[in-house]
Amino acid sequence: MPAFHPDTTIDPSRRRFLQWSALAAAAGMLRFPLEVAASVAGTVTALPLQAVRLTPSIFLDSLLVNRRYLFELEPDRLLHNFLQYAGLPPKGDVYGGWEGDTIAGHTLGHYLSALSKLYAQTGDAQVKQRIEYIVAELARAQAQDPDGYVGGLTRKTDAGEIVGGKSVFERVRAGAVNGSKFNINGSWSPLYTVHKLFAGLLDADALADTPQALQVLEPLAAYLAGVFDALDHAQMQSLLATEFGGLNESYIELGARTGNRRWIAIGKRLRHEGIVDPAIAGKDDLPHHHANTQVPKFIGEARQFEVTGDADSAAAARFFWETVTGHYSYVIGGNADREYFQQPDTIAAFLTEQTCEHCNSYNMLKLTRHLYQWTPQARYFDYYERTLLNHTMAAQHPQTGMFTYMTPMITGAERGFSEKFDSFWCCVGSGMEAHAQFGDSIYWHDGQSLYVNLYIPSQLDWKEGGLALELDSDVPHTGNVRVQVTRADDKAPRRLMLRIPAWADGHQALKLNGRTVSATPKEGYIALERRWKAGDVVELALDMPLRLEPAAGDPDTVVVMRGPLALAADLGPAATPYDAMDPALVADVSPLSGFVALREPTRFLASTTRPRALEFSPFYAQHDRRSALYFKRMDPAQWAEEAQRRDRAKAEHAELQASAVDMIQFGNEASEKDHRLASDTSFAAAYRRQQCRDVRGKGFVAFVMKGSTQPLVLRLRFWGSDKGRFNILVNGALAVEVAVERGQVIDFVDRDYPLPHALTRTGQPLTFRVEPQHGDTAGPLFGGWLMPA
Repeated sequence: MPAFHPDTTIDPSRRRFLQWSALAAAAGMLRFPLEVAASVAGTVTALPLQAVRLTPSIFLDSLLVNRRYLFELEPDRLLHNFLQYAGLPPKGDVYGGWEGDTIAGHTLGHYLSALSKLYAQTGDAQVKQRIEYIVAELARAQAQDPDGYVGGLTRKTDAGEIVGGKSVFERVRAGAVNGSKFNINGSWSPLYTVHKLFAGLLDADALADTPQALQVLEPLAAYLAGVFDALDHAQMQSLLATEFGGLNESYIELGARTGNRRWIAIGKRLRHEGIVDPAIAGKDDLPHHHANTQVPKFIGEARQFEVTGDADSAAAARFFWETVTGHYSYVIGGNADREYFQQPDTIAAFLTEQTCEHCNSYNMLKLTRHLYQWTPQARYFDYYERTLLNHTMAAQHPQTGMFTYMTPMITGAERGFSEKFDSFWCCVGSGMEAHAQFGDSIYWHDGQSLYVNLYIPSQLDWKEGGLALELDSDVPHTGNVRVQVTRADDKAPRRLMLRIPAWADGHQALKLNGRTVSATPKEGYIALERRWKAGDVVELALDMPLRLEPAAGDPDTVVVMRGPLALAADLGPAATPYDAMDPALVADVSPLSGFVALREPTRFLASTTRPRALEFSPFYAQHDRRSALYFKRMDPAQWAEEAQRRDRAKAEHAELQASAVDMIQFGNEASEKDHRLASDTSFAAAYRRQQCRDVRGKGFVAFVMKGSTQPLVLRLRFWGSDKGRFNILVNGALAVEVAVERGQVIDFVDRDYPLPHALTRTGQPLTFRVEPQHGDTAGPLFGGWLMPA
């Protein structure tokens, strides 16, 4: 295929990029402003997956467990909708979970990407056979459509009928863009689903040498391009307000790969200005935006810079990365609570069950790879390594191969893992991909140097570069690394660049062929330069002292770190409910003074935790345990005050329960059954260890409570930063119109709603109905108390 050559002229908007870089440097956001301002796409390049083979480690274990799961899945079941809606008989039953909803088909795209990455990583012929079968079946389905459409997504009509997804796009072509953040014309994020198929076909082409993949993709791309051509600018921006994944990136990549500038133009048109323009201007406009909807948009901007030289795209991508990693990220590298960005630097206030959606981290690592290519700074891989070890590895169960959606940051939470055939969340798809590609970011080169950025045990056989080596490493458990050259010819680079992680704090020892070498890291790397030959051995020992890392915005909320690993206290098996008070780190000086190493290098017993001593080990590995990751740091007097505060809170709750005429605990099965709760478009959940229920759109929740002849108020408990508008009906009559505005209180908030006495004075049981106004939301509601006025 002809290669697309990027524009060589510098767009005038580069001036804005340079201005932003200067502002960011002045604000302390960037360490290396000169290098940032001079970003050049392709400064360094990752060595291909095909050149890397993993050797025994937690990463190879994970990849093999993932392979087992990928082969437990049946392609014909994932292809069910693609064939059915093409008018062909399916060969397997459709899967459940999300694959049984209108977002069906997204998993096949993830699956195709995961298989392609696995094939490149292993050369496994069975994997390639499966890829080629899937692509051939897609081609067979596509041949039935005169417009080149092929897809597995569906649409729910106003009458409730499920029909093929092509009708979604035909309605868009006609100017109907009816939807919300996650719905267009009755389909759940259809462009997101399309993007996964685009990405899977692109990966099959690039990583698995399957040329038929582009033969399927280009007609599909042309069909959707025709739909987009029918929209004016305002309609297009309205369409882009619904989650569309990284479809912009895929179009630009398709154009770069084929030389077809039409695809580049479509990709550029898929810029969501409401999100990207503030980032171009250096403005943080992320609070209360759905996090994973945004990350892929900036991956697309990064790819646009690399292909077209658009400096605005570079500025947007870099500002977004700096902002998210610096102000919105948890210690494990993940971000967002309940899938949304909250306010910047409020991590300590949002330690909940619903933090750190894995898709977000998967996509942030993709974005990190792009930025590193422009400006090879070690700090990018400090973030990459942290996220890979503490989030990606936490999100896959090492025995079952199943994946988490969220990775909870709240103390005492249980990680929830997917079912094999009945979940298919977005994070199952990104999990399949993440655990098939560990070799893709270990080694990089710039023509003169080989960079080693991740200390993942592996073998490198770089034929084009005339170099082969073996990397043995105990990281993350110890800081010992050994690199042995097994082949080096005249083409081999002379310079070996070893990343010195920030966590080593400048304490490392280096040997070359057994002799100590004195070398000072520069910008996070030690450079060794020589004519390499087979048998050369480099040994690196990195220090791993314990340290405390504060949460963004609160120096007294801390995590215990050792090297790249976040350590967590083990609170017991996940099967045992946790209802104790949160432990704290209590000491007059340093809480770390009470940590004593145990048998393994990553296990410690801490005597400075209260109310009892606790054992710490790596957070990621506590898959079947309940953990305490974030701790409040206190002195003994503060701990005594905290214990008294918790006792008062218990007493106040007991008093509330005693004074209420009746109480319903939303989200609690027994309480809801006792109150004959009925609902539609309503969901039970838990947040901050409190059960809850929310109601959305045209849904409702109804329940029965004891009555009283005296005047009554209904007390409802909300989370302080939530908002919504809904009506409260009593025995079918409107009693209260409620408008809950988003507040600044980061805590639970109780609000009282007086009920008209005429509706309650009989003393008979009362039937309450809560229903959103005009498709808004009601809740989540964390409890309802009927109380004397």
